Amino acid sequence: MPGAIGKKSNLAWDERLIFEKSCWDRGYQRVAGLDEAGRGPLAGPVVAAVFVITPEFKITEVTDSKQLTPLKREKLFHQLTSGAWDFGVGIVEPAEIDRINIYQASRLAMLKALQSLRTPPDYLLVDALVVPDTDIEQLPLIHGDARSAAIAAASIIAKYTRDQIMIGYEARYPGYGFAKHKGYPTREHYQALERLGPSPLHRKSFRLQKSSTVDSLNLFENFDDKEDPSED
Repeated sequence: MPGAIGKKSNLAWDERLIFEKSCWDRGYQRVAGLDEAGRGPLAGPVVAAVFVITPEFKITEVTDSKQLTPLKREKLFHQLTSGAWDFGVGIVEPAEIDRINIYQASRLAMLKALQSLRTPPDYLLVDALVVPDTDIEQLPLIHGDARSAAIAAASIIAKYTRDQIMIGYEARYPGYGFAKHKGYPTREHYQALERLGPSPLHRKSFRLQKSSTVDSLNLFENFDDKEDPSED
């Protein structure tokens, strides 16, 4: 198996299949890539996806979702989820993120995605993390979304799915700009939080900072008095 660590770069299609081909050559036919979206935002869920790649897969445009335009990402999402290949999605909501921390929540989302597959894969290629509670052999890859086609496919599904979730929350929680920044810590988002306070989508364990020289500002003192979206 090729090394598990390497620098991120723009690789040719054949180079992005090196890990998959190594698995196929050793008899692992159903190779799954896993990735997540939403570790950094102040609000919303973390979403993971799994995509099972086989030697017949030929969508050479698949690459790290962050390198794609929204329109290109949407087009590839629909191709990848057309029914020709197995895929799954796992979602962990803000309350659970607060309870177990974002690192563990990301791993849990990956496990949920894996468990959603109808047929378990033979081998896992994972972007940086280790999927818990599975006996399936796996390999964590630093910058895996740029180095593995299977992980890149998962990254597209996870990113597009999460973006649509956050866009859907725009009407329910107006004024925060969720459709634009998707919950990430932008200037607009910080200004909205200062103006409106936190919504039920905001992660209580994440804190705003007034500046780099002062203590974190806790905006969640009255959070529990607000509506819980999980009750709907």
